[in-house]
Amino acid sequence: MFRHKQHLQRSSITERSSHARIVSMQDEAHCLDTVQLNRMEQSFRTWVSESSRADVRLSRKRILLIFLLIRYTGAKLNEVLALDPFQNIDFKRHVVLLGKTNAGDGRLPREVQIPGSLSGELETTLDDPYFKKYLGNLFKVDPGHVRRKFYERALDCGFPAARGAPDVIRKSRAVELMQSNMPLPVVQRMLGHSTLNVIASYVAFSDDDMQQVAKYFIEKESRRKTSARNSFFGKISSIKKGDIQAKVEMTTIGGDTVTTVITNDSLSRLGLKTGYLITAEVKAPWMILQKSDKEPESTAENRFFGTIVRINKGEITTEYVVRIPDGTELCSIVTTENARQMGFQENDQVWVVFNSFSVVLHVD
Repeated sequence: MFRHKQHLQRSSITERSSHARIVSMQDEAHCLDTVQLNRMEQSFRTWVSESSRADVRLSRKRILLIFLLIRYTGAKLNEVLALDPFQNIDFKRHVVLLGKTNAGDGRLPREVQIPGSLSGELETTLDDPYFKKYLGNLFKVDPGHVRRKFYERALDCGFPAARGAPDVIRKSRAVELMQSNMPLPVVQRMLGHSTLNVIASYVAFSDDDMQQVAKYFIEKESRRKTSARNSFFGKISSIKKGDIQAKVEMTTIGGDTVTTVITNDSLSRLGLKTGYLITAEVKAPWMILQKSDKEPESTAENRFFGTIVRINKGEITTEYVVRIPDGTELCSIVTTENARQMGFQENDQVWVVFNSFSVVLHVD
């Protein structure tokens, strides 16, 4: 990536055991993992769309944006509420400027990298004249009101209310970044810690270098979570090992379960364990579509209900793209002759099924 890239690969015991410098062991036990954070995000998005009143949707959208900024920057609630998004967000560079210089404080504002998708969502929302007209104060919201809405979304996900607190979301982001192997000093810099744990291998890094490191990891994370069609990102929920093969179950961001069977050799080679984050991929020809009002009885372990959003007809094959509730798009390819016999149309609701032997697992 740049001349200091080799330092990224040197993670000392000191650095790897330094979660406590950001989050105490007790606090870390109460943090949300990546799948749970994304369930919170999905709960907020559903909550926004549920209201039929435009003014209520706009008000809820503002709370969603506050959540997203804390979730992806690790900022404090008061830092986000103090933001002037028109002045403090660089949509071209996907950077948020957090913190203000207070008299006698000595701290300077810090730049925090955000995913391009979030930057685009913020820009689109803030460009909406209706949003600016009715929410002129933007993020100037009562902190108590924000906390109550965060607690409500946590309860909606089945979590204790306290685990939805803004400060818990901030700490969860810190742990998430550390677990993705982002260097500790870079995480500390993002969170605005005044005293950095700058170990020897990072002394040569300038502020620009640190920003580049953050950008590299944020973009890598974004690519993994917004992966290609027929890919599921989630956490391993169980592993059952047999004499030759093992059954691995993962829970997706949307709360669904994907089951796969791999060899014990692959299990060992990939180093898979319960709680690990992985990506599961299925090739389009292995995706079978079925139309049924209820879940079909099938030997295929994996069954997802969705809506056909696109049909691409070719001379030999036809491609169906099905969107499931969490937004994941699944692609199925059949011969055009079979497509004519099935008679599926866009907006039809169908089941997508595939067996556990058709799933390929990927680990970063």
